[in-house]
Formats: sequence, structure tokens, C-alpha cells
Amino acid sequence: MAVKKKTAQPKKKATQPPHAEIGILGGTGLYEIEGIKNLEEVKLKTPFGAPSDAYILGSLEGRKVAFLSRHGRGHRLLPMDINFRANIYGFKMLGIKRIISVNSCGSLKEEIRPRDIVFSDQFYDRARRINTFFGEGIAAHIGMAEPVCADLAKFLYDTAICLGVRAHLGGTYICIEGPAFSTKAESEIYRSWGCSVIGMTAATEAKLCREAEICYATMNLATDYDVWHAEEEDVSVELILENLKFNTEHAKAIIKKALATLPVELKGPCDCQAACKDTIVTNPKLIPAAKKNELRLIIGKYIK
Repeated sequence: MAVKKKTAQPKKKATQPPHAEIGILGGTGLYEIEGIKNLEEVKLKTPFGAPSDAYILGSLEGRKVAFLSRHGRGHRLLPMDINFRANIYGFKMLGIKRIISVNSCGSLKEEIRPRDIVFSDQFYDRARRINTFFGEGIAAHIGMAEPVCADLAKFLYDTAICLGVRAHLGGTYICIEGPAFSTKAESEIYRSWGCSVIGMTAATEAKLCREAEICYATMNLATDYDVWHAEEEDVSVELILENLKFNTEHAKAIIKKALATLPVELKGPCDCQAACKDTIVTNPKLIPAAKKNELRLIIGKYIK
């Protein structure tokens, strides 16, 4: 599939990146969906460094979409090596209002079978990585009680059910640092906490999307039962890749059908897109000019 290449810089008007409406954050080749047109590769430089890869822009079901491979093409990046801030800020530079995140995950519940899809609505974050755009002269405290866009998640879940895909709405995603999988003791503890699935990326993305005022929903593709299930084989890379390949086709079908019917606004203006309002506690006069400029796409409507 031919992809045109284009490099864009964030500060020069003549080379401002093209705009898109919906972001798809997932694995390599997720953009290879039947019917996608006008593919274009766009490389961005953000105030937080380089994203994981170039963004692949295209038109699908009449909607302008932007795809990004979170681990880089060829899966080169471990979870702790991903530049999460650059990835989300790059979507912001492209004008993205909604992000559909596609993740592989392990199941921590009997009823969530390998090859099921889970639209998680809560997170327990055990990762140890940078998960905010703020700091360095500006303090803000974002609300995370409801960490995903409920309307977007419900719409995607309904789409999955319509397609006959076995899916679950809601549940807690526990995010671990990785890159190693859990021990059996850890897996059992996470189950005792009531967690539904386990992964290594979504909680970080959800926090950054909330700060960036982008609607975020995560489509978790269950590949295994982690290591707790006595009657199932333990998690392995081979098992994950086999089940992930199967579920990726379902994910593509859900994305395509959802884009065909997803309204511009689901239930009026979404709270996600005003999430930074009244969260900045630093005196505006004391915020360094460089930091204001760095975050202008996020805080520009609140602090001049």
C-alpha cells in the first residue's frame, strides 16, 4: 500500500501539519483497512521530542483519520521507551479530537476469554514513567475520576456487538511497567483487586489525552489469561501474536463501521474537551514564556 511522505514542522506556517479528525493509536499496519484512501505519511517534531513513528493520514468512510504505531513500525520500542508525550501531542498538532487506542492485554477474569475485546473504563496505574505535560514551572491537577470518554467507548462497544464480536463494556485495566510479564503472585493479587485486564500502555495514554483535552477510548484485545489460569497455557510472545493477529481484524472492522456512523458530537460538547479548565494552579505571570509556548495547543485558551 503506497504511502506519500511529508515532513511537517510545528512552528512554521508554511509547513503546518495537515489536520485530521480521529486518531487511531495501535500496532503496525492497523491503517491497512479495506477502503482507506489517500494515504499520506507525516513526520512531526513536537516540543517533547519525536513520536514513535510517522503518522499515517488517510480518508476512511468519509472521515479524515491519523494512525500511529505506538511501538514504531517493526515493534522497536519497549513500553518504557515510548515517548508518550510526543505521541499524544503530535495528535494534538494534527487537530485530533478523539483517539481510539487499540491495545493487546491479558485477561484477569474467567469471563474475559482470549480473543475477546474489552472497552475498559477505569485504570490502576503501576507504571513508573512521565505521564503529564505539566511541570517545569507550571502546575496543574487534572481530574481522572472518569478516565475515558464514556460516550466514545459505548459507541465502539455497540459497534462491536453489532458486528457479532464478543466484547465487554467497562472494567479496570491495570497498567504495569513491563517489559516482563507478571509473576503468578502478582497476577493473583491484581485479580484480588478486581482488575479485569492487564497491559503496559493505556493508563499513560489516558492521562495525557485528558490533559490534552482529547476524547480517549481504549479497545483492549485480550490475547491470553496472563499466568493465573490453571487450565490455560501461560502467556508467551507466540500466543500473544497469534491471538493479536486474529483480534486485529476485528479491531479494523469495528473502526471502519464506527467511522461510518460516528456523529461529529455524540451527546453535545464532551467534558473531555474542556478537561484543563480551572486545573492550572500556577500564577500565570510566573509561568515561563517557553513553557507557555510549549503547551500553547493545550493551555492557550486558558492562559495567554
